[in-house]
Amino acid sequence: SPRLLPKALSVDETARLLQSVEDDDPVQSARDLAMFELFYSSGLRLAELVALDCDALDAVMQEGEIRVLGKRSKLRLVPVGSKAREALAAWGAVRSELARPDERALFVGVRGARISPRMVELRLERRALLLGLPTHVHPHMLRHSFASHVLQSSGDLRAVQEMLGHASIASTQVYTHLDFQHLAKVYDAAHPRAKAKPHG
Repeated sequence: SPRLLPKALSVDETARLLQSVEDDDPVQSARDLAMFELFYSSGLRLAELVALDCDALDAVMQEGEIRVLGKRSKLRLVPVGSKAREALAAWGAVRSELARPDERALFVGVRGARISPRMVELRLERRALLLGLPTHVHPHMLRHSFASHVLQSSGDLRAVQEMLGHASIASTQVYTHLDFQHLAKVYDAAHPRAKAKPHG
C-alpha cells in the first residue's frame, strides 16, 4: 500500500536542507548542521542520534565510522561521509560553549544537557521552513532519504539493510518501491535478458 511508503527528500532538496542557515545563534547552528549531516550520512534513527556520547566523535575523526546501539541493543558500525565529518568537527570545536562541563552527550540543548528527541524534530522543522522546503521535514525522513539515495546509486539492498540496522531484509525492501522507475531503468540497462537482441 502506498500509504505505508516512507517519504524521502530528493537529492536536491536534501542538499538545500544541509546548506548553512543565517541563524542568530552560530553554536546551535553548528550543532544542528552536524546532527542533520550525520542523519543523512549514516541513516541513524532519532533515538540513536540523541544517545550518542562524545567518544563517538573521536571514532568518527579517527576511523570515519560511528558505533551505534540500535534496536534490540544491536551494535552496528556505520560509515560517516566527509561532509558529516566536517560538520561534526565544527560542532566539536564549539560544543563546550553550550555543554555542561560534566555532560557526556555529543549533542546538547540550550541548557547544556543531552538534547531531547523533540528538540531535534523542532530544529529540523525550523531549518526546513527557513530554507523554504515545500514539505514537512522530520528526522525519519533523513533516514529514508539516506536509504533511498544509497539504494538508487548502488542497488545493493543487503548493504543498505546492514547500514540501517534492519533485522529483516523485508524492512529494507520498502525502499525499493520509492524509486521503482529508476530501478526499472537500471534493470533494463544491466540485465542481460532484459533487452531483446536483434537477430542476425
